[in-house]
Amino acid sequence: MRYMMSIMSDPQAEADTEMTPEIFQAMADYNEELVKAGVLLAGEGLAPSGEATRVTFSDGRTSVTDGPFAEAKEFIAGYWILQVSSHEEAVEWARRCPHGGAGETSLVLRRIMGADDFGDEMPEELKERERQMRAHNEHEA
Repeated sequence: MRYMMSIMSDPQAEADTEMTPEIFQAMADYNEELVKAGVLLAGEGLAPSGEATRVTFSDGRTSVTDGPFAEAKEFIAGYWILQVSSHEEAVEWARRCPHGGAGETSLVLRRIMGADDFGDEMPEELKERERQMRAHNEHEA
């Protein structure tokens, strides 16, 4: 099972968070644990929301808005892609994630769906097409 574990932030936390050597060390140690356990497929921090761009589709029109987004209550600040055997294992890794002592930090775990998860709703030829694209991408990586 693959899970995306997102670390959430908000505009205030983004403005107030001071990245210290201790925070970098704690994250490096945590990421190393994930690698040694063989569960980390990918993971990165994201640039500040001021560098983000939102593309919105509404009633046949497309609009592009540059960040920061004043109306945003929270957004993804970083992520990990984990390969684990169960939801419970994903939760256990999330519980071990380092976090600052002040304020509130939350992680969101979402299972990554594969073509087979869509059952009969997705035509078999499209499932096979997805499998071939994924195999190609894994081979290129």
